[in-house]
Amino acid sequence: MTNFAILPILIPFIAGILLAFTHNRILLTRRLAMLFAIVHLMTMGFLLYKVLVDGSIVLEAGDWSAPYGIILVLDPLSTLLVLTSSIILLAVVWYAPASVSEEQEGFYFYTFVFLLVTGVSGAFITGDLFNLFVFFEVLLMASYALITHGGKKVQLRESIKYVLINLFSSMLFVTAVSYIYAVLGTVNMAQLAERAAASDQPGIITTVAILLFFVFATKGAAFPLYYWMPHSYIVPNPVVSALFGALLTKVGVYSLIRTFTLIFHQQPEIMDQLFIWVGNLTMLFGVIGALASRNIKLIVAYNIIPAIGFMLVGIGIFNHDGLSGSIYYLLQDMIVKAALFLLAGTIAAVAGTSDINKMGGMIRSHPVLGWMFFIAGLVLAGVPPFSGFIGKLLLVRGAFEKGETTTVIIMLLTSLLILLSIVRAFIRIFWGEGEAIKQQTRHSARSLLPAGLLMLFTVFLGIGAEAILPTVQQISDYLLNPQEYIDLVLKGGR
Repeated sequence: MTNFAILPILIPFIAGILLAFTHNRILLTRRLAMLFAIVHLMTMGFLLYKVLVDGSIVLEAGDWSAPYGIILVLDPLSTLLVLTSSIILLAVVWYAPASVSEEQEGFYFYTFVFLLVTGVSGAFITGDLFNLFVFFEVLLMASYALITHGGKKVQLRESIKYVLINLFSSMLFVTAVSYIYAVLGTVNMAQLAERAAASDQPGIITTVAILLFFVFATKGAAFPLYYWMPHSYIVPNPVVSALFGALLTKVGVYSLIRTFTLIFHQQPEIMDQLFIWVGNLTMLFGVIGALASRNIKLIVAYNIIPAIGFMLVGIGIFNHDGLSGSIYYLLQDMIVKAALFLLAGTIAAVAGTSDINKMGGMIRSHPVLGWMFFIAGLVLAGVPPFSGFIGKLLLVRGAFEKGETTTVIIMLLTSLLILLSIVRAFIRIFWGEGEAIKQQTRHSARSLLPAGLLMLFTVFLGIGAEAILPTVQQISDYLLNPQEYIDLVLKGGR
């Protein structure tokens, strides 16, 4: 059973390689991509069941025991996130033929998509810090190809900024890994946690922790390091924007959750406040960007930023409700952001423009599209009974428990402003006296199905919270007890 831990990486990797050989046969490539996406989803559903029932799975590659070999860890957190990624992968592959031209599909589009998911899955399940860096580079290389896929001038312009920022943060990442290896003599996360807790150099460890915080906050688009993200995420095809918005920044947030609950919590009076105040500023500045924009895709992209702020605040609160809120919010935000990017792409394709001031009246010709966008906006804003409300309720409870009243006020204000940004866009696009361009109605109908799949999942996370919340709370307790992860990895499994 332990060998199954390689499947989250192996399936999309094999898919990406195989699809490179069939790229000229578009129909076959589409069917194979759908098949691999379904297999990945079913595999992750099975693995999550096994992990929740039988316990976490640890794979020691090449029979090199921890901490000397490459370790892959399928625990409840990593497995749940890979499963969520596989849901998004299925929706993206399903949506792609309605959005990506056959010429672009033939230019290794699906290969890059599956290689990106390979990197994301590897980052979620790796058990050592250096391989986390390696998988970041795998997903970034695939994203470099996808952001320029189509070859438009605006894509090339934004890709320069995107590549430079990520190269700089990757350089800092490998530097931080080198420092932590010099201080503690290992890169295995479980052994790092053990040695960091016993170290007599908390100042040096905290300095390295702040450097890693800077790295992951850059990749996660936190304040003040988010400026590279919004325009970079809207220039590629909408299906690529959905992948980026749902997965890439969330890998940065996951890395913060994993490393700062497991390894770097020796001086909580410093790190917790850093998370809380960066999270507060990220919420405020992100939602201001969404309110200032008139581009529907940019409104969705800017709304990624306050969501990152909510998650950072939960990590900084560092209690049961705070971490539960961050994890729940992370899960639902991955799905709702993918759905919103797909819906925004459909709206722009139908209207012939991304400027909401040039739209209007689309509710008459595209009512299903309109109400799906409206419901996704309610989920995003955290209106009960939707899933965004569950995560925010947990975060508010955790903040009150820690005495962070200012943070609660900022969270509530941000939620209202997010709702305002979405409702304003909804009114201008779907109501009013304007006449929506109807020439691409067929495109709209075809693209609603994958977005609808994502909406079903995010609605279930709200209405069916009683089924999901106990698992999330179990994960929160697990994160608050790092010794459990240490014993799991260093003792070679269950």
